[in-house]
Amino acid sequence: MGDTLGESRYIGIMSGTSLDGVDAVLVSFDSSGPSLIQTHFLPYDDILRTQLLALNDAGHDELHRAALLSNRLSRLYADAVAALLAKSEVDSREIVAIGCHGQTVRHCPQMENAYSVQLGNAALLAELTGITVVADFRSRDIAAGGQGAPLVPAFHRMMFRDQRVCRAIVNIGGIANITYLPPEGEVVGFDCGPGNMLMDAWCMRHKGSTYDHDGAWAGSGHVIPGLLEALLAFPFFALPPPKSTGREMFSIDWLGLYLNGDEAPEDVQATLLRLTVETIASSLLQHSPGVEEVYLCGGGVHNGQLVAELNAILPGKKIKPTDALGVNTDWMEAFAFAWLAKQTIEKAPGNLPAVTGATGSRILGAIYLA
Repeated sequence: MGDTLGESRYIGIMSGTSLDGVDAVLVSFDSSGPSLIQTHFLPYDDILRTQLLALNDAGHDELHRAALLSNRLSRLYADAVAALLAKSEVDSREIVAIGCHGQTVRHCPQMENAYSVQLGNAALLAELTGITVVADFRSRDIAAGGQGAPLVPAFHRMMFRDQRVCRAIVNIGGIANITYLPPEGEVVGFDCGPGNMLMDAWCMRHKGSTYDHDGAWAGSGHVIPGLLEALLAFPFFALPPPKSTGREMFSIDWLGLYLNGDEAPEDVQATLLRLTVETIASSLLQHSPGVEEVYLCGGGVHNGQLVAELNAILPGKKIKPTDALGVNTDWMEAFAFAWLAKQTIEKAPGNLPAVTGATGSRILGAIYLA
């Protein structure tokens, strides 16, 4: 199964903090390394997005609602797998396993009894697809004293480390995170703050749109210096790695604590974009000494205003999308979870203790056999 002349095939599924939908990829692993065979995106509808957002806060009957949404997500994941296989003309029996991250609705890594919750019924997904599923990637790292995130830096190290050049990979999804890849020594990786999440929420509130296309609305406004200064003073930004975060910390309600109510909406949007840019740039300069090349991935790559401001604040750095390294920016995380599933199946570690803070390397994930 999934092994032709040393080749093995895995599927990676990612639905991230931006709540835009399901990314599914088919990946081939052979002696020459991993390669992306096919991709498929399945968007969330507005009702599902609203229901998932509601679970980020305590509410009535939330256990029941979470269970129902886990089942619904798994059916959506199964639909994405079916479409992916049909597009690539590959039989499900050729797939070793699906690596499914699930939909994060709570991420509380700093608590004494830390935990992270990703919705998705992996048993149902295995039943619907007839394919072995690897899920629940974060729990083992958290049990070992880590934060359970970010997990993708281990994949970045395998794919993109160069023996001559200091590189950084910056993923700008709902949350922004950085992987620093020096030619030798330990990899550094951490969440540096909000990526698109606050901008998307503010855009939805004032424009009725799920995102600010190309950053045009932010570009029409002006940064509010006092607001930016207050936001940048939030303690999370000064914390050293390892660190990770989510909607629990950077919500629209959190933003509301800093507003007086008479700001022009476009000026707030411009300020939120600058917050993302400055926290990425300061994190790179502080924790990625000597970085020469910065490669961007995630939805933020499509925000022209954001990329332009990042280039302006980091003069002399080579800033390009990860396409230049051979991996399309939109599929990086799904690709990573195909690889993480392979690590689990092969009983190999999937975390980087220096990144998550775990006490050691661990085999991640729970396996649901087909």
